[in-house]
Formats: sequence, C-alpha cells, structure tokens
Amino acid sequence: MQEAIVIGREAPRQPGVLRLLDLSNAYAASLYPAESNHMLPIEELEAENVSFFVARRGTEILGCASLVIAGDGSAEIKRMFVDGAARGLQLGKRLLAALETEAMRLGVGTIRLETGIHQPEAIGLYRKAGYIEIEAFGSYRPDPLSLFMEKRIGSSPV
Repeated sequence: MQEAIVIGREAPRQPGVLRLLDLSNAYAASLYPAESNHMLPIEELEAENVSFFVARRGTEILGCASLVIAGDGSAEIKRMFVDGAARGLQLGKRLLAALETEAMRLGVGTIRLETGIHQPEAIGLYRKAGYIEIEAFGSYRPDPLSLFMEKRIGSSPV
C-alpha cells in the first residue's frame, strides 16, 4: 500500500524543496525570457509574511507552493510547482486548496497570481478554481507573456 500524500507548512530551505525550485526555474527558463520570469528567491520564501507548503509522500517531496501576504488584505501565490513524476495526482488542486485555506485563516480577502501564457495546465487549474483575469498588479508591469488573475475568498464581496 502506497503512503498517503500530506500537504503542510514547512521550511523552504531543504534539499527536496531546493531541487523542486531548481526544476521550476529551469522549466520557466525553457518557456520565457528572463525578464518575464518572476521567481521569488529562497531568502524571500523564508520571510515572515510567507506561508510555504510542501506536498510529500513519506520523505519524498512532490510539490510546493507559497502564499505571500501583502498586508493590504491580499496575498499572492508564488512558486507553485509539482514534480513531473507526480503529475496526475491532483497535487496542484490540493496545494491551491491549502493556500486558500491558509489565506482564509489569515483573514486574506483576495488572492492574486501571475502565471505564464504558455502554461495551459496552470491556467486551467486557476480558472476551474474560480480565478479571473485582471490587469497587472503590485510591482508587475504589463507583459504579453504573463497572465494575472485573482480570486476573492472568505467573507469578501464577490
């Protein structure tokens, strides 16, 4: 019998997560020029305003995602990535649900994200979960290779 997959808050600086972040960086670099990649470095993922989640089966790290609290009632999803060997296990959906639960726990009313236009699986995941397209937000500039999305959660008006 295979071990259950568990998703929980963990520190980002651990070998299995660093491997996933490297894979994520390489994947993004294969799709977009450097100026269109907006990856948070490990130091920023360790900040107090970041909730970092890891999906694992036993000791094997299969995916990760983080929620960066902006301080204005919103948060941003960053560094969501699932190992290619774990695709098809609904981990993206489960990580997204963990981030949304965390946002509600923290009183966040709106979750935003930036993803690339060449990632139809990610775009489909977000749309299916109720995220809608918006203009560039925060420090982002409009980019034809980026798609910006948001979802209002909790008791915030829709």
